[in-house]
Amino acid sequence: MAQKPSIPKGTRDFGPSEMAKRNYIFSTIKDVYQLYGFQQIETPAMETLGTLMGKYGEEGDKLLFKVLNSGDFLNKVSDEELQERNALHLAAQLCEKGLRYDLTVPFARYVVMHREELQLPFKRYQMQPVWRADRPQKGRYREFWQFDGDIVGSDSLLNEVELMQIVDTVFSRFGVRVLIKINNRKILTGIAEVIGAADKIVDITVAIDKLDKIGLENVNAELREDGLTEEQIAKLQPIITLEGTNDEKLNTIAEVLGTSETGMRGVEETRYILSMFNGQCSMVNELEFDLTLARGLNYYTGAIFEVKALDVPMGSILGGGRYDNLTGIFGMPGISGVGISFGIDRIFDVLNALDAYPKDAVVGTQLLFINFGERETAYCLPVVAQARAAGIRTEIFPDAAKMKKQMSYANAKQIPFVALAGENEIASGKLTLKNMETGEQALVTPDELIAAVK
Repeated sequence: MAQKPSIPKGTRDFGPSEMAKRNYIFSTIKDVYQLYGFQQIETPAMETLGTLMGKYGEEGDKLLFKVLNSGDFLNKVSDEELQERNALHLAAQLCEKGLRYDLTVPFARYVVMHREELQLPFKRYQMQPVWRADRPQKGRYREFWQFDGDIVGSDSLLNEVELMQIVDTVFSRFGVRVLIKINNRKILTGIAEVIGAADKIVDITVAIDKLDKIGLENVNAELREDGLTEEQIAKLQPIITLEGTNDEKLNTIAEVLGTSETGMRGVEETRYILSMFNGQCSMVNELEFDLTLARGLNYYTGAIFEVKALDVPMGSILGGGRYDNLTGIFGMPGISGVGISFGIDRIFDVLNALDAYPKDAVVGTQLLFINFGERETAYCLPVVAQARAAGIRTEIFPDAAKMKKQMSYANAKQIPFVALAGENEIASGKLTLKNMETGEQALVTPDELIAAVK
């Protein structure tokens, strides 16, 4: 008996209905990027291990899917090396390529290789799958899509403003209410400088983030457990209890960070970005300064962004920030950039939960012609062509099957309109058009049919 087929753990099939929804997400984001002058690129699914290794830390290297060399890949490996069973050493001998882990490192490699062709600043978007040899679990897959947008070759904070406009426009088009959070790596660095705890900034932000859940006393107790002194904790009190408007929060931070040049620069950068939405740029969704936002501290150097849906319990659905040296890992220092990455799979889940897909985005075929036989089909085919020329997604059932089977097909595919042409319709030069939602039907000319469906 033939073995039942399966797919690798951590991967998924997407059927027509799911793909219609995902394509709606992709096309919406893509259209907005193009409005702002972004250009699309693609990079290979495989990169050399020299490009990938060492860019994601030791744990990241372990999660890279490595590709065996083609041909006699064991030719250069000795029996002694095989018997040692040193996986990392063998991988270096047997594999020269790996599947991309994200879109950022391939983008950095692309910029370095194509620097002479690029007009800086370069505004790029990229939507492709990535692979990670992670343990599959709910919401975490080994193959998933990323949709990144970056502006490189410019230090201007207008780029951050523009990315926030893009985020706001995308989610407004989705009909999803979101909270856009912003922080700045320089502010966090300044806090660490002022209290003399440069190595504790992650512990500090994690503790502050728990204020609403565990209260001030418990936050301070956690900071003590993390090794902060009473003096350091005392200096943090205005920050821990930070509240008010964005301006009020920044004013409080500025008072604390007065002696830190780096910290004050972060305050001014954040103040500038927020000020642009106080009149110059309109915003549908709320933009909030959040001191506890501390994602990407290993690589972000300026603004940090995160987006959360307000009406669906879900983690971050977008993240991003400013990085000062994207291409330095490939020997070309000094090219600054700022970027965002849409969490496609989580956005998919949010839109599903809210049932926020426009009907015309997820409906496939709009019009089905019933097949009664050769004569009727010959009569319908010119109208089928006319409907398609008018932009109506149209099918004609391929077989002269029973009417019940053909109507069941229309119902199963949720086709909203069905056209029929029998002897009476042919004699009058018309067709019967049935609305599958209301059950209403009418005798119409081909032009009337097209007008009604459109």
